[in-house]
Amino acid sequence: MKVVDMHCDTIAEIYYNQRDGGDATILENHLHIDLKRMQKGDYLLQNFALFVHMGREKEPFAYAMKLVDVFYKELEAWPDLIGIVRSWGDIEKNRKEGRMSALLTLEEGGICQGELAYLRDLYRLGARMMTLTWNFQNELAFPNRLLKDMTDAAHPVSFAPETEHGLTETGIAFVQEMERLGMIIDVSHLGDAGIWDVFRYTKKPFVASHSNARALARHPRNLTDEMIRALGERGGVAGINFCAAFLRDEEDGAEPVNSYCRDMVAHMKHMKQIGGISCIGLGTDFDGIGSRVELVDCSGMQMLAHEMSREGFTTGEIEAVFHGNVLRLYKELL
Repeated sequence: MKVVDMHCDTIAEIYYNQRDGGDATILENHLHIDLKRMQKGDYLLQNFALFVHMGREKEPFAYAMKLVDVFYKELEAWPDLIGIVRSWGDIEKNRKEGRMSALLTLEEGGICQGELAYLRDLYRLGARMMTLTWNFQNELAFPNRLLKDMTDAAHPVSFAPETEHGLTETGIAFVQEMERLGMIIDVSHLGDAGIWDVFRYTKKPFVASHSNARALARHPRNLTDEMIRALGERGGVAGINFCAAFLRDEEDGAEPVNSYCRDMVAHMKHMKQIGGISCIGLGTDFDGIGSRVELVDCSGMQMLAHEMSREGFTTGEIEAVFHGNVLRLYKELL
């Protein structure tokens, strides 16, 4: 079953490793994703996010340029295995020629520092999707947050969906310019009020690249049923996140450490019931999560397909989730 994954943090992890004297490459490494294991997992396309931690990086745009360089340096080294894509036609060409595809995305709208010129420059460099926030407030919007209070042993974690503060005026200008350019809006990490503003100020489909159902796991990064329904009606797609904290709640309030395929499929079942099968995709968050994943890494993705089949999903439905729904959206927007 061909795989299209809307989100991983592999490029940043390779950058960190190489900066510290390591030998990780996109061909082969100790992470969740490399090209050899992508081939084993039957990958068609991987979105590679440029993750910028705004709490650490004082010059986010300059830092993002370093990650852009890693993306191109690593992926251009293996043209027989994978091709960098900027349009739907590029994806089709790679598929016909037997290559996998790599799509450049951005995780943290603060990379642009509120400058539309920077957004356009990143588009020119090949970026085709961007989250408006990560876990920090920026010039565009406010994120949903998971707050940890280490002074309260009984309740160390509190969940804080952002329901009051939506997109800023700059954020509204950004989502409208992204629609004009053909850069896909990604509402993962965005606060609840901001997500509803994206619906309000845009017309085209968009994605939540790595977000699950809040009805099954109360983490505020997950989507409410109302959001899932509206996303499906808009023609958008939410990618199933493999992080254990987004898959289930532990009875004792602790953060779960194991990610199981059965929990991923439970979210799919719920989202299918609420928004229809067409709103579900994959957004593994590989190399951005710390939980132990049952299918281990990208080479084991077919284990999830087998679990879906065992739980009653048809072959057509599995194809839709694994690649069809995202490719339909990409064909429309890219």
